[in-house]
Amino acid sequence: MPDEKIYIAGHRGMVGSAIVRRLKKIGCTNIVTRTHKELDLLDQEAVFSFFRKEKIDRVVLAAARVGGIHANNSYPAEFIYQNLMIQANVIHGAWRSDVEHLLFLGSSCIYPKFAPQPMKEEYLLTDVLEPTNEPYAIAKIAGIKMCESYNRQYGTCYRSVMPTNLFGPGDNYHLENSHVIPAMIRKFYLAKMAMEGDVEGIVLDEKRYGPIPPDICESMGYRADTKTLESKVIPRVRLWGTGSPRREFLHVDDMAAASVFVMGLEQSHFENGNPSFLNVGTGEDITIRETAEIICRLVGFRGETVYNPDQPDGTPRKLMDTGRINSLGWRPSLSFEEGLKDACSWYMDRHFTNSGESEKE
Repeated sequence: MPDEKIYIAGHRGMVGSAIVRRLKKIGCTNIVTRTHKELDLLDQEAVFSFFRKEKIDRVVLAAARVGGIHANNSYPAEFIYQNLMIQANVIHGAWRSDVEHLLFLGSSCIYPKFAPQPMKEEYLLTDVLEPTNEPYAIAKIAGIKMCESYNRQYGTCYRSVMPTNLFGPGDNYHLENSHVIPAMIRKFYLAKMAMEGDVEGIVLDEKRYGPIPPDICESMGYRADTKTLESKVIPRVRLWGTGSPRREFLHVDDMAAASVFVMGLEQSHFENGNPSFLNVGTGEDITIRETAEIICRLVGFRGETVYNPDQPDGTPRKLMDTGRINSLGWRPSLSFEEGLKDACSWYMDRHFTNSGESEKE
């Protein structure tokens, strides 16, 4: 791969940027990237023109519209439309320009809501999906099937990886659109700053990572209009659901290493009745409540954590069966707590090292 021209779609996102770092680490120097302004992946003709001009050898399709439960519930049309269009344009554009190798990044939400645990690759399309993220899941399933179809009809080497819940440097910390770990990291750190009376830090945080919703301002005693803290309010953290669902989490650097590993596998591993995709995870899960307790400790917040059972929990359990990729020779290198420590440090360090400008994922 070092001499190949590799296009990373979505290189500014958490996963895409981690894959770029990993490829550079192993000596790949001919990496092609485009920002959204330079190439709108929803524009089919622009995508086709890009592939015609660039003569790409290999594609990593990490670009996607992503978000947590709230975002999936609020914007189902955008989630299904944008993801379907991005996938269709990039995969078909790659094939039109004779790109033989492509890696598509999916999601563990492709599996049925009540799939047997841990979830094996063959459980795909065996039952109904979790309603809160069904549009996104359907789009990702379509991406898998599109890769399979092009392999079957055209003999390409288009394969997919299904990561478990990812976190780490470069994550999205917008409190209305983020996933569970970045949302918790930010909530706990905001509450810590409120408890310490650090109004300047809260203002900087809001400028960098987006507005703080009214309910969170209330729970930490922060007045966004006057940029002040109410002295009579003891800051606390409110989390959605009961805290009982179990989730499996993987640090994004391990996901990047797995992606490069899968890119280097022989195509025979995805043929002869084998699924065209591989689960990527740790094979271990933990409750949301236990995860919150670790983050609370790492951030240094000493206040109360309150759960809201009126808000949805989502799927009760999501644990990936990683036996197949493990048998091929890959395992994660970081423990969950090591990964969380890195993610918390990455987030908190930006309160001391950045200028305060908003980051674009």
